[in-house]
Amino acid sequence: MKFSERVLNVTPSATLQVSALAKQMQADGIDVINLSTGEPDFATPLNIQTAAIASITDGRASYYTPVSGLPALKTAIINRVEADTGRLVEPNQVTVTVGAKMGLYSLFQAVLEPGDAAMVIAPYWVSYEEQLKLSGATVQIVQPAAPDLKVTVTELEAAKTDATRLLILNSPQNPAGLVYEAAELKAIAQWALDNDVLLVADEIYGKLVYNGTKFTSVLEFSDEIFANTVLIDGVSKAYAMTGWRLGYVVAQKEIISKINLLLGHMTSNPTTAAQYAAIEALSGDQVPVAKMREAFETRLNTTYALLEAVEGVKLSFKPQGAFYFFPDVTEAMVKLGYMNTVEFAMAVLQEAHVAVVAGEAFGMPGHIRLSYATSQELLTEAIARIKAFIEKSEKA
Repeated sequence: MKFSERVLNVTPSATLQVSALAKQMQADGIDVINLSTGEPDFATPLNIQTAAIASITDGRASYYTPVSGLPALKTAIINRVEADTGRLVEPNQVTVTVGAKMGLYSLFQAVLEPGDAAMVIAPYWVSYEEQLKLSGATVQIVQPAAPDLKVTVTELEAAKTDATRLLILNSPQNPAGLVYEAAELKAIAQWALDNDVLLVADEIYGKLVYNGTKFTSVLEFSDEIFANTVLIDGVSKAYAMTGWRLGYVVAQKEIISKINLLLGHMTSNPTTAAQYAAIEALSGDQVPVAKMREAFETRLNTTYALLEAVEGVKLSFKPQGAFYFFPDVTEAMVKLGYMNTVEFAMAVLQEAHVAVVAGEAFGMPGHIRLSYATSQELLTEAIARIKAFIEKSEKA
């Protein structure tokens, strides 16, 4: 069988691969603690479940919706965006997608082509690079020099070429949990505007910030910056709805119309019941979101202290958002004789029975990503296992 160069050049998702292996080991009876996936361990709030069930039982979920989503859902998105950012957008500036991931993919397909270049800031979410490759664009990876892993305008300027058309900025960020302050964010957004580089603001973790950190959305800045920005968001993380696959894109109507053109041939509408659930998530009681955020904050603070005590594991800053740690484990890796963090992470899984993701997947070798979207009991046990694994005298 001959396959396209396009698919042969795609690297499988490291997070999904590690999680699948961990789940298989669990199915085989091995006591594995899975810290590899970016998924809240909470069930979807009951009011959201009830809204979806009602749409099924009364028949509303039985039918197609417009490709861009139910009008009522777009209204809910518009109202949520205005409440959170102060930005009022129009229905033709919003489209609903099968997860935020599809929003990104369809955007890249709509605005990029071979010969274009797109900037990605390391460390970065695993699918950015692969989706950009599928668009035919060249991927320009920018490695921040600062210990907090935040990129500066100076670094962007040095990396930019005449082919650069797009910049992805993820805040709060996966995998390191950093959050850009308003002034930092505005400087980058203004640089993108001044250089005719489309800014893609991935704000999927915007409601998950901790310890007094203030989240700022790019939509809070000037109309000119908004006109040069594409917002990617969804209900997966803040509302514990990863399985519902419901995201959305906010952008200028010309971009949205082209995305809808593609979606009409790729997915049609997202699952109708999931759309009714999302209406309730965005419009209904927000207390469950606050309670989940508080739980993540407690886990962050407790687990951060535990990680700091692990020999050979270095955290240059305390995460402020999302639900990940991204420590440098180079010292531990070298001590134990592993050649890279892929080897190291595999050994942690096979010997310590803790699933983590190697930094190579995020464009930053020498690090591993651990999710704290699980119970504190399991987190405490996982860190104890990693500590014991590292403290052994030599590689097994």
